Amino acid sequence: MAKEKRSYWSTTLRLLGVILAIWAGVSLGLSIIAAPLLNHIKMGGYPLGFWFAQQGSIYVFIILIFVYARLMGRIDRKFDVHEESEKKPNRSRR
Repeated sequence: MAKEKRSYWSTTLRLLGVILAIWAGVSLGLSIIAAPLLNHIKMGGYPLGFWFAQQGSIYVFIILIFVYARLMGRIDRKFDVHEESEKKPNRSRR
């Protein structure tokens, strides 16, 4: 059982590390560090570096939230630690 727990947390932390690396790469890398290079490309009439700093990093963050939730659900089911959906009793009146 302890080996399963270690494997579960290792998998969870690996996923979290990848998601945080993507988030940092987009929000810091593309929005700040690579912005001068990206500003030569236009997106919707605005320089791409500016777009990533103002909106792109937020869109990526929201997408990462959904990706994380979906992948964590899979990991939880794989290691059988998922929450069961509670079925509500049918209380129809007769």
